[in-house]
Amino acid sequence: MTTPWGEIALARHPEDPRERLRAWDASDAYLLRHLAEQDVALDGTVVVLGDRWGALVTALAAHGPTQITDSWLGQEATRANLARAGVAPGAVRLLTTQDPVPERIDVLLVRVPKSLALLEDQLQRLAPAVHAGTVVVGTGMVKEIHTSTLKLFERILGPVRTSLAEQKARLIFCLPDPSLKRPANPWPYAYALPDDVGGPLSGRPVVNHAGVFCADRLDIGTRFLLGHLPRTSGTRRVVDLGCGNGIVGTAVALANPEAEVLFTDESFQAVASAEATYKANGVPGHAEFRVGDGLAGVADGSVDIVLNNPPFHSHQATTDATAWRMFTGARRALRPGGELWVVGNRHLGYHVKLKRLFGNAELVAGDRKFVVLRAVRQG
Repeated sequence: MTTPWGEIALARHPEDPRERLRAWDASDAYLLRHLAEQDVALDGTVVVLGDRWGALVTALAAHGPTQITDSWLGQEATRANLARAGVAPGAVRLLTTQDPVPERIDVLLVRVPKSLALLEDQLQRLAPAVHAGTVVVGTGMVKEIHTSTLKLFERILGPVRTSLAEQKARLIFCLPDPSLKRPANPWPYAYALPDDVGGPLSGRPVVNHAGVFCADRLDIGTRFLLGHLPRTSGTRRVVDLGCGNGIVGTAVALANPEAEVLFTDESFQAVASAEATYKANGVPGHAEFRVGDGLAGVADGSVDIVLNNPPFHSHQATTDATAWRMFTGARRALRPGGELWVVGNRHLGYHVKLKRLFGNAELVAGDRKFVVLRAVRQG
């Protein structure tokens, strides 16, 4: 990536030489050019919210910025990119969206996220640390910045204006107004599931932190899977892989209190939601909550069942790379005879990948939109 201060080498995480998606985009470059051309004073506490793969904090490392991210993968990419650039450990402070925010922010740079709810929640959390002299600049691709995005900045921080578009990217300039009366932060959000979802979770509470997929309602794919979960008994180790708000794993734990359930996701917001949902339902069994890259760190052959509703987007890009990593990790972690259960859109053709990897794939259930597939590890 070419920046006003020279070129930096960047990669996503996990690094893959076949990866065609870059670790930065035109909106990152536009923001950095603006900071240099306008000679923005990067003194005091510089906070970068939503820096996807560490491009911004790596370029600005000399100013000791703080990065706030919801993505474990993004945070790991940032660590690697900082090391690649020769930045001393500790020069950049790495925080998650669940960590306490800095007490004072002098420069706030916002990479607009895909989730408007996550932006709302994080601006609410950061607003008390912003003062009248804080420089606030947002950046994103034109297709990511909507009227609703600008209204959020105005409602929570203060008046905004936007730049002209360059290479399909745009900047947001916000003038903080400390006297602004902000609405209450609606996140985390809790609701009761419908009584007709089937299984032990019918009518029970769900807790969602901002940014979790379908945070204000039960998504139809998960609903379909809930109606076709495997029956377990005894001390079985079950993984809710890509757990989101933890509905699937909690349903398993309610049906079989002896099960040991691992909830794992690369989103800090998701794992916090899963833990909150699990606790809200008073499940008596044993559970573990882990933020990370799928099943990395889980011992080979140590799991009985993996339940998975894989994403097929990475930010704005459509890709099956995440699903493939999840399936591969599941095969490694499953015991011989262990089962991977997957729900997905019918058109994604996951059965082809599962047969290639496991040598088998059984259709458990299907409708016009979704299928539930079961693959068994053969020795």
